[in-house]
Amino acid sequence: MSDDKTIDGTAREVREPEAAGPASRAVPRRTWVVGAVALPLALGALGLSLAQGTPFQPTPVAPVAIQALAPSGATAIKGEVAEIFGNKFVVQDGTGRALVETGREGEGGGLVAKGETVTVQGRFETGFLHARVLTNGDGRTLLLGPAGGPPTGGLDWAKDRLGLGPKPDMAALTASVQAAGYGDVRVTGRGPRHFEVAAKDRDGREHQLHVGFDGQVRERPVPGLPPL
Repeated sequence: MSDDKTIDGTAREVREPEAAGPASRAVPRRTWVVGAVALPLALGALGLSLAQGTPFQPTPVAPVAIQALAPSGATAIKGEVAEIFGNKFVVQDGTGRALVETGREGEGGGLVAKGETVTVQGRFETGFLHARVLTNGDGRTLLLGPAGGPPTGGLDWAKDRLGLGPKPDMAALTASVQAAGYGDVRVTGRGPRHFEVAAKDRDGREHQLHVGFDGQVRERPVPGLPPL
């Protein structure tokens, strides 16, 4: 992030006060200069460290035929881009067509090209596939939407980006979800101290879960599906 303010570097003579007390002589001017230079450097190093954090990555999902799409927190399709409408585009395969919504990142319509073969993973509801992961024809993979984790700018966010935040045991959390009676566990998002998870019950029905880092599993409604 740039700073538009310019510091005047012109040299000037600074006269010492005629009667300087002990307190004013305690800190040499050189110390203040060094401190003024060191502070921006320290803040810059902190910013670099925060920028080096690893963004959340959803669980990869194998594509399904477009005609088989059903309300789900985590599903995927693969096909050819048939039409583009701003931040939305149509993907078609041999079974049908699906409308994909890409959010703010796709507002310019430049994420995909017409005729390109893409793989899209995300949340399918109310007739839209809300893209979370987009893989272009050249193999580039883009993560769309919020990065997840604590709110940006807070202490928890800074600790998380520096690797000092909570380190959830994914194997243990997956075991907690399975112990609660679910299978086909797919992590779709991350909050400050929880994961958003898509999973299926023993009858193959889709569920969306809120799984705390402490292992607590709570049911969340799936848009487009009637309550059980």
